[in-house]
Amino acid sequence: MKILMINVVCGIRSTGRICTDLATALEAQGHEVKIAYGREKVPEQFKKYAVKIGSDWDVKVHGVKARLLDGAGFGSKKATKQFVKWMKEYDPDVIHLHNLHGYYINIEVLFDYLKCSGKKVIWTLHDCWAFTGHSAYCDAVKCERWSKGCYKCPQIKEYPKSFIDRSKQNWKKKKTIFSGVSDMTIITPSHWLAGLTRKSFLSEYPVEVIHNGIDTSQFMPLENDFREFYHLEDKFVVLGVATAWSDLKGYSDFLKLAEMLDDKFKIVMVGLTEKQLKELPPKIIGIKRTASVKELTYIYSAVDVFVNLTYCDSYGLVNVESILCGTPVISYDTGGCAESVGLCGYVVPQGDIKTIYDMIKKIKTKPLDLKVDRLACDNKRTIKEYLGKYRGTGNKRLIYPIK
Repeated sequence: MKILMINVVCGIRSTGRICTDLATALEAQGHEVKIAYGREKVPEQFKKYAVKIGSDWDVKVHGVKARLLDGAGFGSKKATKQFVKWMKEYDPDVIHLHNLHGYYINIEVLFDYLKCSGKKVIWTLHDCWAFTGHSAYCDAVKCERWSKGCYKCPQIKEYPKSFIDRSKQNWKKKKTIFSGVSDMTIITPSHWLAGLTRKSFLSEYPVEVIHNGIDTSQFMPLENDFREFYHLEDKFVVLGVATAWSDLKGYSDFLKLAEMLDDKFKIVMVGLTEKQLKELPPKIIGIKRTASVKELTYIYSAVDVFVNLTYCDSYGLVNVESILCGTPVISYDTGGCAESVGLCGYVVPQGDIKTIYDMIKKIKTKPLDLKVDRLACDNKRTIKEYLGKYRGTGNKRLIYPIK
């Protein structure tokens, strides 16, 4: 089977790693896989899958259109036409869409092709952008205007930032563009996001849940000298990890938490920019973004608790990564995060720093006995469920028994 995935990045960040995890496992089963992507560098080991859509210049021009005209998803027309030409020649059996935002592909050109291609289409939604007029993270402000038609977007200054608000027009255009694909199934990584999708104009399609999986052979408790290197031997260490830190990911809340914790505690934040590193208070140890899974695994394994203060997340894969490394999680009840925490931590209402503080002290006093279902977290299960979708067999797991 020939499978083509389309995503903004390949082999990096959460969605890019999900794509390459799928590709590696599918290739091992004898399938041919390509990942069409739009931006940033591809790690060397994944270049065999990678197909670049357009150029870096195309991305910049598209980004300008998004900023000036609220046109995210409506640039890159020439680049997308060239990519469609390549798709026709490659002739995949399945086209698996992931994140289409990110200033690299024109959704109108793409869906004009998908509607007449006769291909099986799977679309994994990693956020809310597909059914809103602007925002990828409408849940951060509890906005549900998208259910009937967007207008006056409260997140127009958030990604994808714009100087003007065309959310009303964009919502109508997306509804037309995304409707009418003859054989498309929508997958979400959480029941929470599935619920939103079924309330949107995408409800004409089957909407099903496949939790994101992880390569459990990479994420596991590993002994290392992280604590010794940072002189944390006598500290209770609280960890936060993000691809890019912002207030939506809990940056300001971590600064507040640092003020509440005494000298027996230390916060470590991974994924910071150079500017953020310079601004951090002494109570926080800052580490730049890392693309090394092993380095992340060492850090997860060395700390005492992982704290996820995000205001926007469809599932919370970082929660799963921490749990697989033997570290309990305290997470805001954001999006699908409660589903990823499971029995391995605590879920706290968004913004309730006081309860976060109390839960940290509770775990310090009485460590959790983690009940980790590694099989449920393994991407092998995810692969088998996606194979069922590719082959049109749904969730009939008896055809692909878990071994």
